[in-house]
Amino acid sequence: MHSEQLIITLAERFGLLVGAVFLLLTFTPVKRFGFARTSTKNRTLLLTIFFGLFGILGTYTGNSVFQSVANLRAMAVITGGLFGGPVVGIGAGLIAGGHRILFDLHGFSAYPCGIATFMEGLVAGYIAYRFGDRTMTWKVAAPLALVGEALHMGLVLLLSRPFGDAVELVKLIAPPMIAVNTFGVAILVELINVFFYNRERRESLHAQQILDIANLTVSHLRSGLNQDSALQTALIIHERVQMAAVAVTDTRNVLAHVGAGSDHHLSGLPIHTEATREVVRTGRPSYIDNRTAIGCDVADCPNTSAIIVPLTKAGQIVGTLKFYGSEVSPLNNTLFELCKGLGKLFSTQLELEDLRIKEHMLAHAEIRRLQAQINPHFLFNSLNTIGSFCRTNAEKARELLLDLSLYMRKNLDSSRGFIPLSDELDQVRSYLAIEQARFGDRIDVHWDIDETCAGWPIPPLIIQPLVENSVKHGILGRSHGGSVTITASRKDDKLHICVTDNGSGMNTAQIHSLLEKIALTGHPGLDSCREGIGIRNCASRLEQIYGPDCQLDILSHPGEGTQVSFSIPKNPLNAVA
Repeated sequence: MHSEQLIITLAERFGLLVGAVFLLLTFTPVKRFGFARTSTKNRTLLLTIFFGLFGILGTYTGNSVFQSVANLRAMAVITGGLFGGPVVGIGAGLIAGGHRILFDLHGFSAYPCGIATFMEGLVAGYIAYRFGDRTMTWKVAAPLALVGEALHMGLVLLLSRPFGDAVELVKLIAPPMIAVNTFGVAILVELINVFFYNRERRESLHAQQILDIANLTVSHLRSGLNQDSALQTALIIHERVQMAAVAVTDTRNVLAHVGAGSDHHLSGLPIHTEATREVVRTGRPSYIDNRTAIGCDVADCPNTSAIIVPLTKAGQIVGTLKFYGSEVSPLNNTLFELCKGLGKLFSTQLELEDLRIKEHMLAHAEIRRLQAQINPHFLFNSLNTIGSFCRTNAEKARELLLDLSLYMRKNLDSSRGFIPLSDELDQVRSYLAIEQARFGDRIDVHWDIDETCAGWPIPPLIIQPLVENSVKHGILGRSHGGSVTITASRKDDKLHICVTDNGSGMNTAQIHSLLEKIALTGHPGLDSCREGIGIRNCASRLEQIYGPDCQLDILSHPGEGTQVSFSIPKNPLNAVA
């Protein structure tokens, strides 16, 4: 046989090998466990066996020539080393090369051929280890195969005897083996790259589709799992994903069904399908590819296949998300993965909604606690002050009663949500009027308020505790008193609030103690730090409502006074006050 004929024969068999590899790459277990970017022991073992067997197949698809065989082993072993790294390269080389030696196929060149195959796998694996994914390209694979097969021919000349036969063999097989293996490894590497590119592109589109749907449904699921949110969610999915129908259920009833079968899968009625009830019981996703297994009690239901995944909240099954397929719009594994992804995202959203409600309740409870801490002492002292004015200045007593009434009314209503800045400042004015009546000229108050900020929405009881802290622990801590200044202005589309006093001031340790994040209830050291409850409450609520970037800024030095400030946007991150 001439070299030209041998090239044609090897090229034909190369085509068969590449076709076989392509079919294996589309086989689901191979895709899932072997051809993945992640590195695991099972993946490495599977790749080693895959490329090793492929190398053996490369021997058998070769052609018997002059007591030897022209083969395509290098194509498999080099690709395995570049793709899987040194372990796969060495393993595949041992399998394919060891087979060549142990079975002593076609005579005198078995040992050099087996050794050459092992070395090609070893070098390819080392190069992949040394340079990473950059080596998985035809620009690296082709030269490697060219040099490897050239060395292969050199080993045949060096180790095969009789030498004359070895020379004749190399003259015949060297050109076709070097050419076809070089070309073949380049094609095979690019085939695997194309396979990965297409798969990663599909996965990217799949992920983008999930995120788009989740982004559109999140506002509806904020209200929890009910008929309205389920209907809007099903409509959004059905509009964007090609399938016969979409349904959402709770654990007993159909909440929404959009598409085929909507004439009998009615919202508010009990679940029709046994398959759905089974998913609710077990919590395991299900892909059903026949009408009978769905278990719909309507004989002529148009839905012939179904994907059902559970929706969970706090580890409990609360419902299901279902995709239905028909003869016209069948389901597939991609839709199964899409449905499972959406089910997990929807479950997370339902749990987040529960957390938001709990945070809302906690925030209101925290305000009530702050009110309970403030009201008794303030009320008792205020009534004593007003009582004393009743004997000396009845008009002043009347004004103070009105201030106390306004203060208490706003204090009792302050857990309803956001309030205008003007309402909070009115409460602060009432508080200061009563304190000035108690302590006289020891308290001097200055206001610097931008009137355009009057309607700015703020959390209630967010300024008054700061002012009270300045009065009680700042200026009243000095024998001659002092002044407190309340400033409100706009800066960079934010409301800037600043409360400044020229009182006793604080050291660094005291500031850190005030801003320390401790529980305001049930804390063993709470009595020792009760004076800081107002400051801590304000700091905690600001961060909770507006995010970690919104914090109290405290500047103070002993004997020089204190400045407490914060800035808030109009739109909070969490609408909880």
